[in-house]
This record gives sequence, structure tokens and C-alpha cells, in this order.
Amino acid sequence: MFTDSRSIEIEGTSADAWRSVSRIGGTTGWYYANWLWSLRGLVDWMAGGIGLRRGRRDPSDIRDGDAIDFWRVKSAECDKRLLLIAEMKLPGQAALEFEISQKDDSTTEIRQTARFLPSGLLGLAYWFGVSPLHEFIFTGMLRGIAKASGRRISQPPKKVSQPDKPLFGFGK
Repeated sequence: MFTDSRSIEIEGTSADAWRSVSRIGGTTGWYYANWLWSLRGLVDWMAGGIGLRRGRRDPSDIRDGDAIDFWRVKSAECDKRLLLIAEMKLPGQAALEFEISQKDDSTTEIRQTARFLPSGLLGLAYWFGVSPLHEFIFTGMLRGIAKASGRRISQPPKKVSQPDKPLFGFGK
């Protein structure tokens, strides 16, 4: 399994961070490079997938089982965690997770982790083909989430190591 994990810190509470994270997708978009997300949705649709046409059930309320564009909410824990499982056409299985941790009274960390379990050589080629875009897209997305929180960034995005976890059923 391949993992790409990044974090950013804001001067604010976990509730401030959650307001941005929980609005991701749909009409809000993905906070950065929405044209690339749209392109990925078009590629998915052309391959027989669902593309981005589903949007969201609600622009700010998020629940387990909700569809968000070409993702499915596996777990939504208010002010703590959002786990999305990819439903797009992929040569493997993918997940995108946001974890929110209150560091102290005034600082909160938002950690974004992408995981991919490739299926065969096509899966390996896919991961290595999209990996260079992660620096650009995921760093920009974290900055966008922080900006949308209305709080000052206290620590810019950085790549972090992430302990191995199973692709599905992360944590508890």
C-alpha cells in the first residue's frame, strides 16, 4: 500500500477546521486545482464510472454513507475525522482521510492522508503516474482548507510520515 500524508496547523479550534473539511466536494469543490478534479471526474465518467456528477447530499452536513462526488463517506466524526473511500474507476483501492487534532487551546492540526492499494502493474503505474501531482494538489488543498476556516496558518503544509494502517477500517 502507498501512502501520502501531509499536515498543516491553524490558529483555531478543531471546530474551525471541521467546518472547512466537512464542506469538501460538491459545489464547494476541493479547495484547490478544481479543474484537475473535474478532469479526473471526466476521465472516470469516460471509463464508465460515476464521475463528479453526484455532488453532495448537503453542502455542509456530512454523514457516514454519503456520496461526495466520486467518493463515499466511510466515517465522519465531527471535529475529528473524515474518511472517504474512492468509488471512481481505479486500478486498485483508494482512500482519502482528514484527521483533526487540537494541539492546545489555540492551535489545531489538519492531517490529510491518501492511501492506495494497487491492483497489478496498472495499479503501480497509476500510483507512480499521479504521485508527482500530489505535492501540488494536496499541499494546495490543505492551504485551501486552512484558508476557508478563516483562521491564520501557524505552520505551513508539510509532508509527514504515517504509520501503516489497513486501507479500509482505519483505526477504530
